[in-house]
Amino acid sequence: MSLFSIFNVSGSAMSAQSQRLNVVASNLANADSATSANGEAYRAKQVVFEATPSANNASTGVKVQQVIEDPSPMRQVYDPKSPLADENGYVTMPNVNVVDEMVNMLSASRSYQNNVETMNAAKSMLLKTLTIGQ
Repeated sequence: MSLFSIFNVSGSAMSAQSQRLNVVASNLANADSATSANGEAYRAKQVVFEATPSANNASTGVKVQQVIEDPSPMRQVYDPKSPLADENGYVTMPNVNVVDEMVNMLSASRSYQNNVETMNAAKSMLLKTLTIGQ
């Protein structure tokens, strides 16, 4: 693996973590939305990553394979006065767990930062290499 492939690996990881952060932000923004654009309660979304080998198979990057809906059950809140309540008085709310999403956000943010530091370290090593012999 050459030093230059580090930029490809870290860049792909930063792109994937950025998409993960966007999904987390969407989940947090809709945590209390009883209805979404399709008229049903919002379903939490999760990012699925996929390893992507480089052209010479010397390194492996990562990309987002797909964004899936969380299959966990929806939250039921008893609110018989709500116009969205069913015949038993329950309103279906999103299956977003705010604590899990915050942990997911911190994990994605730290992963992004680690990849930035990796790229900066590789850049410093390359610049130092250029000064050899001066």
